[in-house]
Formats: sequence, structure tokens, C-alpha cells
Amino acid sequence: MGKKQSNKEFYTEKLNIVTEFINENLDSKLTLNQLSELSHFSPFHFHKIMKALLKEPIGEYIVRIRLEKAAQLIQYSNDSIEQIAYSVGYETPSSLSKQFKNHFGISPTEYRNEKIATAKKSENMDTKLDIKKAKIVTLEEKQAIYIKLQGKYQDLNYENTWKKLWLVVKNQKLFTSGIEHIGIPYDDPNMTDADKIRYDACLVIHKEAKPESDVGIKMLRRGKFAMFHYTGSYKRLPEVYDYIFNEWLLNTEYELRDEPVREKYRNNPQRTEESKLKTEIYLPIK
Repeated sequence: MGKKQSNKEFYTEKLNIVTEFINENLDSKLTLNQLSELSHFSPFHFHKIMKALLKEPIGEYIVRIRLEKAAQLIQYSNDSIEQIAYSVGYETPSSLSKQFKNHFGISPTEYRNEKIATAKKSENMDTKLDIKKAKIVTLEEKQAIYIKLQGKYQDLNYENTWKKLWLVVKNQKLFTSGIEHIGIPYDDPNMTDADKIRYDACLVIHKEAKPESDVGIKMLRRGKFAMFHYTGSYKRLPEVYDYIFNEWLLNTEYELRDEPVREKYRNNPQRTEESKLKTEIYLPIK
């Protein structure tokens, strides 16, 4: 008989389902009843459980994710404020403007005009970063098992997380060639409070898997990406992103697509010299 699932593991499995649905449907009306039905909890219990797991009420979580996604699109796409408002679930641009100003202290138009995501200016970029010229690629849909992490990127327990994912591969006999280590960093530390930053550690697999404990299953969608090869310490990834967003993206014809960035890790940090770590960064573009 297998090990009995703990309450926390059970609730985390439900949280994964709900937050993935929210991420995929920011342009739609999201109601407490709709989300509670997904989790199979009553609305009352759903609200309490989600607040305990998210560390904020579900309504506040949805508003914050919408506003942070809007801020990203305002800065790095050419879509109008009106288009962006509708794409993140606001019925009118004025509704977005009001909440945006309350949250960030500045209007969407001022935010776009001043380009103030608090990122470093491109002229201050470290030109010694080992980043190869972007290659435009189309990635096909891929299945992955994943674990959600939350907190400062530099403080997350990546080593144990990857071990847990590989244990699922072993237990469910999922091993094949071509398994990929993919990281999905959702949030900009310049915009999101450190304790609310989200990251998914994913293993791309090629056999059918089942959810297990806090390990969920998701499809990484097909799409167009600008792919950058970076060699060096993970500690310098913030500088790499500064270059990609503030130098490359702002000076190219491509626009940001409404999809999170992906990181593909090409070697094992436990067996590789820090300066020789290889990362592929996939920026979603139109």
C-alpha cells in the first residue's frame, strides 16, 4: 500500500489546479464559485484554504497577478492600454487604470511613457556577460511534471525540488531519453514582493504521468520564442534578463507575447563549475 497523502499535499494539489486555471484565463471573468468548483471545495472552505496556501486572499491574488501582467505588457508590448486591459480581464480601461494607480502609484500611461519597471538602464549593462545572439524558434507543445515554489529566486530549494521530481520519474517509471529541466520564473522581483514571487520547476517527460503529492502535471504550450544561450553563474541571471528586456527587446521589431519566460538548464549545477553552467532562456514573442 502506498503512503497516504497528507492534508497539505492534498490541498497543494488542488492549489496547483486553481492557480494554473487562473494563469491561463486572466482575460476571463473569474468567480469564487467557479474556482471552488475546480477544487471541489465549498466556496467557504475554498476561500479559507486558498488564503492559507497563497498567504493572501484569492481575490487579492487574482488582482495582483492581473496588474503585474498588465505592467509587463505595458512596458514590453505595443498593445494599447485598452487592449491590455481587456487581455487581463478588465471590462474597461478605466477600471485597470484605477487599480493600477492604487497598486503601483502611477497610471498605466505614465508607466509606459517613463519606462519605469525599475530595471537597470541598458547603458549600465555588463558587456562581459556570455550571451549568444538570439535565435528565433518555435517550440512544440510539451508535457511536464512540475512543483510550484514561492519566494526569492535566490533562496528557493532547487536541489531538493529536482530530486523530488526525479523520484516521481523513478516511481512512475517515466524515464526516457530527452527529459528536459525547465524553470518558469513568473514574476519580476522589481514588481512583486519577495515572498510572493512564483517559480515552477518542470521536467519535460514523454510518458503519461499522474499527479503525486505537490507534483502536478501541465502542458507547456506551443509558441514562438527568442532563445538566448547564456554561460555562467545563475547568480547573474538578473543581469541577463536586464539585457534581454531592456536592450534586446526594446531595440527589436518583436513584441512580448502573453506567456511566461522559460529557462532550460543544460548541465547539473552539482557537477559543473559555476562559470560553465549553460542556460537557454526562451522569451515568448509575437
